[in-house]
Amino acid sequence: MNIEDIKAAVDAGQAVHWANKGYIVDKDALGQYLITYRHGGSTIGLTDQSGTRLNGAEAEFYVAGTDNNQS
Repeated sequence: MNIEDIKAAVDAGQAVHWANKGYIVDKDALGQYLITYRHGGSTIGLTDQSGTRLNGAEAEFYVAGTDNNQS
């Protein structure tokens, strides 16, 4: 998934994960898209500071319940 696909899925209320189900992408009250590790609470931005490069490979992002679903 690319940046725009990820943001659109999050905005549509879909559960977007990075790498595995332990990492979820969400949007905070300030409108920032974040990757959060559910079990430890650590969080990073979805992108670098320029907003143009994902903090992870495009192929590692997926919507839960799709064919790309990973454990």
